[in-house]
Amino acid sequence: MQQTVKLPRWLQKLVATLGGGGIFVVAFLDSSVLSFPFVADALIIESSIQRPALMPYYCAMATVGSLAGCVWLYLLAKKGGEAFFHRRAGHGAERIRGWVRRNAFVSTFVPAILPPPFPFKVFVLADGVFQVPLRTFVIALLVGRGLRYFVEGVLAVRYGRVILRFALSHQTMLAASVLLTLVILYVAGRCMFRGPRVHI
Repeated sequence: MQQTVKLPRWLQKLVATLGGGGIFVVAFLDSSVLSFPFVADALIIESSIQRPALMPYYCAMATVGSLAGCVWLYLLAKKGGEAFFHRRAGHGAERIRGWVRRNAFVSTFVPAILPPPFPFKVFVLADGVFQVPLRTFVIALLVGRGLRYFVEGVLAVRYGRVILRFALSHQTMLAASVLLTLVILYVAGRCMFRGPRVHI
């Protein structure tokens, strides 16, 4: 695990000792004060390969850990993080503001399900700054992160380390593919469930 995941030595020991608890800590830190791109995902894959029966547990711990970190960041942003958000988002701040206000659930779900290098924390900050309801934020995050981690766990149990090697080597392609799929589903859903036009 340590050869494929870059972690500080103290976190390596924590994960080795606590298992799922260590994954919770990594996911919490990655979603709040620190940044470990793809580390939680890689830990889920490695742990699920080693102990397939515990795969749902590992996925759940990562999901809850990420949720806890994101809620903490969300609450900080809600109490006065607009200046920090603008510094973090840069020139895209106004576009993100408009998109978040129009799509409260999607603004959390899509970034939560997309793998790195797609930016994530900037949308968490935006959700807090622009007052996305906490219930909507939590549900969207649980669905997005839970789906992402569970799919990774299932693939790890089914295909082994080839999944980890592929994911580490094609992160940008994976993020783009997932995003394209979500856009297609979103557009298809809008077209299918659009109400009939009323002619006057």
